[in-house]
Amino acid sequence: MAAPELEHLIKLLSKLPTLGPRSARRAVLSLLAQKEKQFVPLVDAMKQVLDTVQTCPVCGNLDTSSPCTICQDLNRQKTQICVVRDVADLWAIERSGVYRGYYHVLGGLLSALDGIGPDELQIEPLFQKATHQPDTEIIMALPATVEGQTTAHYLLDRLENLPCTVSTLSRGVPVGGELDYLDDGTLQMAFKARRKI
Repeated sequence: MAAPELEHLIKLLSKLPTLGPRSARRAVLSLLAQKEKQFVPLVDAMKQVLDTVQTCPVCGNLDTSSPCTICQDLNRQKTQICVVRDVADLWAIERSGVYRGYYHVLGGLLSALDGIGPDELQIEPLFQKATHQPDTEIIMALPATVEGQTTAHYLLDRLENLPCTVSTLSRGVPVGGELDYLDDGTLQMAFKARRKI
C-alpha cells in the first residue's frame, strides 16, 4: 500500500479520461522517478494554466486572452459561426485548417438521460448572435450521435425564424474507409448525402 498522499494523487489522476487506476499509478511512479525532469515542470505548467487560461466570453474557447485569439482575428469569415459541442471539437477543426470562420461552444449536448437541458448549455448566446448578425451561416458541427442529432434539431427549430441560414457537416464514408468496416448508420448517411461527380 502506498502512502495516503500517493493514493489520493492516484485516485485524482484515475478520474481523468483514458486513465484508470493502473495507468494513474504508473504515471505517478514515473513522475516520482524523475521529479526534477517531469514532476516539477508538470506542476509548474499546471499552475500556470490554472492562473492564466480562461473561457472566452464570446465563443467559449479556452485561451489566455479575453476574448480569445480566434475571436480577435479580423481576417476570419465574419458571416460564419461553427457550433461545436466542446473545446476539443473546436481545436480539432482548427487543426484541420479547413475552416476560417468563428465558433460557438455549446458546452455539451442535450441529454434527457443525463438531465442536460437547454438551460445547462450555452444556447441562448447563439440565438443572440444569429439575431444581431444577419445573413450569418450557422454550421452545425455536432457529433452523429443521438444526443448530437437531438441538439441539432432543437437548434434548427429555434433558429428557423431568425435571419440566418443553417447547414450541417456532411456525413458518410471517411477518406480511406472500407465499406465492409462501416456501420449501417454511416452507410445510410453516405447514400443520403451522395452527389453527382
